[in-house]
Amino acid sequence: MSSPNQPGANDPAALVRGSFRDDYYRTYKVRVSSADAPDSFQVLTGDREDIVLIVSGLNSQELKATWGPFWRSFKPTWKIWVEESAFRVFHRAQTPVGSAPPSVRFCNG
Repeated sequence: MSSPNQPGANDPAALVRGSFRDDYYRTYKVRVSSADAPDSFQVLTGDREDIVLIVSGLNSQELKATWGPFWRSFKPTWKIWVEESAFRVFHRAQTPVGSAPPSVRFCNG
């Protein structure tokens, strides 16, 4: 769990996992709800950070997609593409959990 006193804890840029683009040169940013174990992420676009999509329920695995007002009327195929692209960015940017130090085991029989 992160502490609010850690450097960058209140920095919104620290919560951005990455971005992707569409064929119309729009860039979409994926921003998580928290640095550690986020329960949701947002897909944002534009200078004013228009909310395209919010995916919640990541920890409970009961996923719910909520579309921004402008984006609700877009075609289902486009929505599927945005969801898949956002999940790729979300998972690609996760930091791996460190493994235990290597050890050697011997079996005596």
